[in-house]
Amino acid sequence: MATRVGFIGLGAMGKPIAANIQQAGFDLMVYDLRAEQMDALAKLGAKRARSPRELGAHAEVIALAVPDDVAVEAALLGPEGAMDGANPGTLIAIHSTVRPDTVHRLAKEAKGRGLSLIDAQMSGGHYGAESRTLCFMVGGEQADFERCKPVLQASGQNIFHLGGLGVATAAKAAQQAITTVNILAAVEGFRLAETAGVDLEVFQQMVAVSAGQSHICNDWLQHYHPMTTDDPRPFYRGLRAVLALARELDVQLPGTALAQQIIPWSLTRE
Repeated sequence: MATRVGFIGLGAMGKPIAANIQQAGFDLMVYDLRAEQMDALAKLGAKRARSPRELGAHAEVIALAVPDDVAVEAALLGPEGAMDGANPGTLIAIHSTVRPDTVHRLAKEAKGRGLSLIDAQMSGGHYGAESRTLCFMVGGEQADFERCKPVLQASGQNIFHLGGLGVATAAKAAQQAITTVNILAAVEGFRLAETAGVDLEVFQQMVAVSAGQSHICNDWLQHYHPMTTDDPRPFYRGLRAVLALARELDVQLPGTALAQQIIPWSLTRE
């Protein structure tokens, strides 16, 4: 019998990940505040949940890809929350970018109900989700990691168990800091080259074999250029957890802080 999976949050990342899980043959139930997002998964064969609680009652593994700490807690512990419906032994995997203390607090609540919890952070963007090439960073017990791994393999090629609970969330924050500073560097470099009349396709090929090479630059023209957004706030909010953790640990991240302020508003294009 196929493992029963519940997926909460069908946004830019969650929707293709849930689709991958469905297409990999799992018994999938989904929940999102937007009915049209569930409709799209239902067309692929997924079941629709009327609430996180109903989804929790269905699933052996519950995965969440919702915007932030508040949304994660609401989905798990709010009225009609998934933990209220979950059966003992259910495993919860948090994909959302949250603070390590949020993971520990929710894990304590889960344990008191006979549930398990891991933080299963991801990198690769919606392009990686759609192409099933995501990188997953997992923190938690080894047995829980092994249990969740087949579900993660539906969307990821590189899956790392980094240690105990919360470690993956810290690793994701560190990875985001690197990515963000790389984006800032690429924005400035490609803008300078374009303004100077350099052929950007040739420039990208050159950068790929130079000291300026980065994954961001390798994919810049295909996925990032021009940097456009109707609403810069998600980018801004996405780094709040990173900078909050840095303050908690008394680690200075001036480049990340600068990029958070500059990229969404000053370096985007009409």
